Amino acid sequence: MPSIDKPAEQRPADHEARRAPRHAARGGAQGTAPEGADSRAVTEAALFEAFGGVRGMVETTVPGLVFVAFYTAKRDIHLAALAALGLSLLLGIARLVRRDTLKHAFSGVFGVAIGAVFAMMSGDAKNFYLPGMLYTLGLAVAYIVSALAGFPLMGLILGPVFKENLSWRTRNPGRKVAYTKASWAWGLILLAKSAILFPLYWWGDVTHLGWVKVALGIPPMLLSVYLTWIFLSKAPPPIDVFAEMEAEEAAQRAAEAEAKATAR
Repeated sequence: MPSIDKPAEQRPADHEARRAPRHAARGGAQGTAPEGADSRAVTEAALFEAFGGVRGMVETTVPGLVFVAFYTAKRDIHLAALAALGLSLLLGIARLVRRDTLKHAFSGVFGVAIGAVFAMMSGDAKNFYLPGMLYTLGLAVAYIVSALAGFPLMGLILGPVFKENLSWRTRNPGRKVAYTKASWAWGLILLAKSAILFPLYWWGDVTHLGWVKVALGIPPMLLSVYLTWIFLSKAPPPIDVFAEMEAEEAAQRAAEAEAKATAR
């Protein structure tokens, strides 16, 4: 089995087999990014798959809106927390019924559940938002540190989606540059979001914090995804390492069959 990160030595017997996946990686027929307009379309589809699209953003934002609306109206932490958690569960069930991917819905349910527990146990409604704020801050730091370290987090997230795994690190430097830029974009945008929310958490009231957090739910995400799309649509197409491995295995089986036939 060849490495998914490094090209294996090319043998004359499998030269043609090796050309096929590389051509497919540029032609877009096998789910990899081709050139031009098709490259942008495939990049957009991959980003929506990775980040849940508009629906995923809504599923992570609306429960917070429900919490602040119920708390503003009733001033009851338990009622507001349970309403937000109930809505998050309904969104997850709706995905289950439609047989959609559940990872974004479950992450939303998990985040809302932790926030609800924090708020109810502490008696402070602002703590409903604290776990999500800490997660955002930690993610911002991770993006920036990974970009500085030359191992951009965005590449780790999107590499498997594009079927390139870690080939962008050693074999496709243009994509590494794009992933680094995208990681910087995500890190700085999330850091700016944290710089707005934490002062409100410390010195503002829960209503102001809640509405501002809801307002900052989707726009920063859309901006980050858009910038990532721009960087990747201008980058070289990904190398489909899965297609390469399949071609190598097929060539090896053909060579073994030919050797057996010759031996007879």
